[in-house]
Amino acid sequence: MSNVTIPSPAKLNLFLAVTEKRPDGFHDLVSVAAPLAWGDELRVAPAEDFSLICDDPGVPVDGTNLVLKAAQSFRTATGWTGGARFELEKRIPMGAGLGGGSSNAVAALRALNQLAGQPLDAKALAGLAAGIGSDCSLFLPGVPVAMRGRGEIVQPLAAAPASRLRGRKVIIFKPCFGVATPWAYARLAAGAPHTYLPTMAAEDRLAGWSDDPGASAEELLFNSFEEVVFEKYVALPVLLAQLRQRFGLTAGMSGSGSACFALLDDQDPVNEITAAIRTAWGAAALIVATRIA
Repeated sequence: MSNVTIPSPAKLNLFLAVTEKRPDGFHDLVSVAAPLAWGDELRVAPAEDFSLICDDPGVPVDGTNLVLKAAQSFRTATGWTGGARFELEKRIPMGAGLGGGSSNAVAALRALNQLAGQPLDAKALAGLAAGIGSDCSLFLPGVPVAMRGRGEIVQPLAAAPASRLRGRKVIIFKPCFGVATPWAYARLAAGAPHTYLPTMAAEDRLAGWSDDPGASAEELLFNSFEEVVFEKYVALPVLLAQLRQRFGLTAGMSGSGSACFALLDDQDPVNEITAAIRTAWGAAALIVATRIA
């Protein structure tokens, strides 16, 4: 066994329709999510047991971290008796809606499967990932996907609609505060039914975009959370409106926030856009220009 380094990309929800609350307390959704070319990195070395260190002191390194939860799930599922020392280089902020924790968990599963000699096939890995977190499974295909159920039902987009997304330049920006996902779902539920997009309407909207060869990535953008999150965190919609008015950008929020993004063309003035975001949100804002993987 040798050391393994696994990329752990961030994701964007380009389309996120929360359709209803389920009897088990989770929510059903219809979403299109895509991994980015930017994210964390997980370095893994064989060891007697599982341990985790991280360069971000704000990230927990105990059993509450999804990396170690994934490791224990892998051991239970496979009976593997080895261990691993995980070293997480953290770039994706917490409370951002960029899927950092879930991506880290999937990176851990990939690394352990490699260290253990590939005991799990793709289907088994997907099942294990779905049991760790609702949006973990989306990181396994490495391409834009459609998500359903509570996020665990994942299907790669067909080639034609996926080609409208892959390689597209985006700028990600997050203020100094995060948004707690449980709070955001609770706010949606409190505003039901008008805060939900019914399943049929969500599916029709996604199918219409997928089947239209002339539809742009910009026409896909939708997020059920924006209504409730923007009501409390006014800095988000104010900046998005400024970017639309000043630069003509199509912008939105990823997941339950607080990270936002704007789709870019290659000729868009990234330096000027970055400066505008810094002026609005200050030096503590995270700003990254990257591409959809």
